[in-house]
Amino acid sequence: MKKRTAEVPPNPRLLTGWGALGLAVGGGWIWSLQFEAEALRWSPWLALIPLLLLLESKRPGRWSWVYGAVFWVAAIPWIVPTLVDYGAIPVALAWPLMIGVGFYLGSYWALFGWVGARFWQRGGWSRLLTVPSLWTVLEWLRGVVSDFPWNLAAYAVIEVPGSLPLSAWIGSLGVSWIVVFANVAVLQLCRQNTRLRGATALPVVALLLILGGRWGGAEDRLVPSGGGGEVRVVQPNIPNRLVVDSLTFEEIERLASMSAEACDAPGALVVWPESAGWPLQWDRDSALRQVVERTTRRGCSVLFNSTTDTEAGPYNSAYLVTPSGAAGRYDKRRLVPFGEYVPLRGLFPFIDSLARNAGQYEAAEGIELLPWAGEEIGTAICFEVTFDSEVAASVQQGATVLATLTNDAWYGDSSAPWQHLRAARFRAAENRRPLVRAAITGVSAVIDGRGQLVDTLGVGEEGVISVRVRGRRDLGLYSRLPALIPTFAGLIVLLSWGVPLLRSRAD
Repeated sequence: MKKRTAEVPPNPRLLTGWGALGLAVGGGWIWSLQFEAEALRWSPWLALIPLLLLLESKRPGRWSWVYGAVFWVAAIPWIVPTLVDYGAIPVALAWPLMIGVGFYLGSYWALFGWVGARFWQRGGWSRLLTVPSLWTVLEWLRGVVSDFPWNLAAYAVIEVPGSLPLSAWIGSLGVSWIVVFANVAVLQLCRQNTRLRGATALPVVALLLILGGRWGGAEDRLVPSGGGGEVRVVQPNIPNRLVVDSLTFEEIERLASMSAEACDAPGALVVWPESAGWPLQWDRDSALRQVVERTTRRGCSVLFNSTTDTEAGPYNSAYLVTPSGAAGRYDKRRLVPFGEYVPLRGLFPFIDSLARNAGQYEAAEGIELLPWAGEEIGTAICFEVTFDSEVAASVQQGATVLATLTNDAWYGDSSAPWQHLRAARFRAAENRRPLVRAAITGVSAVIDGRGQLVDTLGVGEEGVISVRVRGRRDLGLYSRLPALIPTFAGLIVLLSWGVPLLRSRAD
């Protein structure tokens, strides 16, 4: 019988004390670089290797937690100026709060390290399945439990050919699985006794990307719905204001003029960003109705955002008003934590000064599609577009075109608008639907059904994007079964954890 050769781990000094700390801090920072404004193409396939090495340390949960905390503090530092500028919080307090967010989100990485180390130690081919599956389950769990499905591993490879159209089959969580799988395979390839596994696994990644690029969202396999029409995305570049003054209404007047000029084709849809008409409300302010009517009188429909007061409480809503005066309304279902709703509000009194109507919104339950020009618009307001299952639900209900209205002005010229845009691109590709994104200060964009950018307006730009959009009615695998990949990943984790446990108890 051939004797099995044990896998040789790296130098023990690398995985203890200062070595492990260096891997955790340096590795977390390296992973954060994958989510800067400009997407990288090749480094994401290697950037998780420091975290995988930490699975071999004596305290994998602790060091993985440090890795995750460093990643989040380095990836979303734009929270600090938001707290300072809009929450009137001193810098000396804003940074500890930001670090606290990193410590909390790092707990998902700690769980990855604690459980993943047990899977890793078993060696063999199974780690190629179990470790990526655990990562995928934790990304899904972060969205469900913490309402923060931000910066998924899939978003790091958004510029890699094939990754976006492949998500039409397996979703962004499936692409995340492939990213982690590839990192595991590369590490296996670098070690003599596991080289065969790595060499066998990496061609699988390449094949999936090739197949995804060829058939994942190929235009000739999509069935047009017919119809469609001209769309005008307005980016007024209006900064956030917490105080209403004369300049506020001058900017609304500028928005009205831009919209009327953008209505250069009868029947066109003019799309405003979130908060563009603030502080006016559609259900109570005739001034906002007059602004909208300046465009509808020219024969165009207007899709815009406004707060809606109801007996149940205020909703963050999207309205579509047609030249006939008919108005459809969609109410936001997934709210921003600590912005539109506040968990444990008594512990965070400063939130009241952080955002307009902070913590006052109610979450809607039903999905309302907005009909226009033979299409059905599925709307996501700002942060909502990061929830893949929510967008897929609107497509299942009949959405042929996707639209997202957002206000990223809170975060200035940082990586935040670009990180947000990556999520929108994956929603378009997952569901094979064109998506229009209106952002008040950028990045506004029109995205095709393969997740590719047709046109954009960058941060700080003012202008209008003009494009013709035609929706689609077919449903791809992901749109039909958005829970398929996290379910399979969860089963792999449960079986990998439970079967050995049952065997040990039986013995």
